[in-house]
Amino acid sequence: MTITQPAVDVSALPVVDLDTSALADDPYSTYRHLRETAPVVWAPAINKILFTTFEACAYVENHPEIFSSHVEGAAMVKALGGRPLIRKDDPDHATERQSMNRPLRPRNIQGAWNALFEQNAETYLDRLVEAGPGADLNTEFAMPLAGKNLIDMLGLHGVDPLDIARWSLDFIAGSGNVTDDPDIWLRCETSRAECDAALDEAIPRLRAHPDASITSAMLAGGLPEDAVRNNVKLTISGGINEPQHMITNIVYELSRHPETLEAARQDPTTWDSIFNEAVRKYTPIGMITRETVAKGEFEGFHIPAGAQVGALLASANRDEGRFPDPDGFSLHRSETTSLAFGRGVHQCAGKWAAQSSIGRIAIPRLYERLPDLHQDRPETWNGWVFRGMTSLPVTW
Repeated sequence: MTITQPAVDVSALPVVDLDTSALADDPYSTYRHLRETAPVVWAPAINKILFTTFEACAYVENHPEIFSSHVEGAAMVKALGGRPLIRKDDPDHATERQSMNRPLRPRNIQGAWNALFEQNAETYLDRLVEAGPGADLNTEFAMPLAGKNLIDMLGLHGVDPLDIARWSLDFIAGSGNVTDDPDIWLRCETSRAECDAALDEAIPRLRAHPDASITSAMLAGGLPEDAVRNNVKLTISGGINEPQHMITNIVYELSRHPETLEAARQDPTTWDSIFNEAVRKYTPIGMITRETVAKGEFEGFHIPAGAQVGALLASANRDEGRFPDPDGFSLHRSETTSLAFGRGVHQCAGKWAAQSSIGRIAIPRLYERLPDLHQDRPETWNGWVFRGMTSLPVTW
């Protein structure tokens, strides 16, 4: 792989030899090494300054005046075919975010979406049961359920859950395509075309007949059509990946911690704690990218302007200085606030929808129907910028 020479002076930062193949196999040992090296390091393999600890990543999130989301040449912009709100700064970001926020507020989720989340969970529970013991929880339940929930929330018609899940995988692969793989760009192009075809039907329909969907809210908010399309694709990127992986991650952990499952059966409020601990331990979005528009300094490390940086949220959420026994799974932490959904102006808009659809509906219903559910055979994992299980065989 060709290493791009930095356009800014990073000579004062510790240099790390980042092996992206090793990261894909097991990122957490690499993250531990990075944290032990320094909170801020230079990784020439991906041409980024990396922030490795909880406080370092929080510094990035808390200072948008230094760390701009408007990254030039961002892989996400190329993957989606345009610049979504997550790749914009205020006030442009705030304008688009305001329209998207309305249908994703907790009150609106309760009123407009929870009944659909429950209906969809039952539909795919039926399919999982029909597939029988030994079925793959990811392909039979988690992926199609996350896909159907998002189709409904976006107001799309005639889209198959497995198709939107494939679009999500392609957009995610493109957004993390730090090696510039041409096959990944081709996949993104195909999925963009299919997504745009679905929006060609949805946009005029929702203009004529507004509903409670995210797409309808953005149109009603007066966003230009290209911004609506870009943000729908952004929502597809994260709106399936995170909920889907939270289902498999939680079942994976509860298969190893039956006492935690029993605690949830005795006290249903425990499901929220289970969700929050799983999203901390297995942060679905492992790294967010920013670009410095001013000089910064963190713990004596000088960060130059004009540099691309990566805040390693998955490393931050395993930081021993913030979370005792960070590789463990515990519901009894004194510090429970993680960076799994980011913070500040770019905190994930879908946080409450994921908490409700997965943590409070899908997972509890799963164990109500299949009380003896547990992992059956070895699982498979994939990715590090975006990470999750591609297969989790289960039995009951």
